[in-house]
Amino acid sequence: MESFVEILKTDEFLIGIFCINIILLIGFIANLIKSSRLSKKYKTFMKKLGSSETIEEDLETFMYRVRKVEEQNGQIFNDIKELNEDLTKCVQKIGMVRYSAFQDAGSDLSFTLALLDEHNDGIILNGIYSREMSNIYAKPIKNGKSPYTLSEEETMAIKKAISGEKDVK
Repeated sequence: MESFVEILKTDEFLIGIFCINIILLIGFIANLIKSSRLSKKYKTFMKKLGSSETIEEDLETFMYRVRKVEEQNGQIFNDIKELNEDLTKCVQKIGMVRYSAFQDAGSDLSFTLALLDEHNDGIILNGIYSREMSNIYAKPIKNGKSPYTLSEEETMAIKKAISGEKDVK
């Protein structure tokens, strides 16, 4: 024990302790500088992140916004689904055939117009023109067929509409 106390009294031990203190002081100053820089970066980050005092408040605000966007997206997807279902019932296929119904009227002034949806349901309009009169007739179409007798021109118009071709003969 006395030898240990003797070592503590030597000049070399005191110089060693002094050097260790200097090294610790330099480390402390370096950590203080790094801490100051990190604090400045943190303050800058917080200013850019949001106007709240804490990150927790900002995160709650952002999570609320995300939930609102998710709700809106869900509503938009439902609306799109409904629109897609409604579109199947809209006129999507059109076929028209012009023809001359009577020999006294030239220039193919009569017409047949098929208006069908995705399921080939709809109507067919037949406009017959002559010098003395002009009439338009309508017939229902279900799955590309009518419960009424179809003329050759009406059948051609339905085929045009279903196939999407411009000229069906």
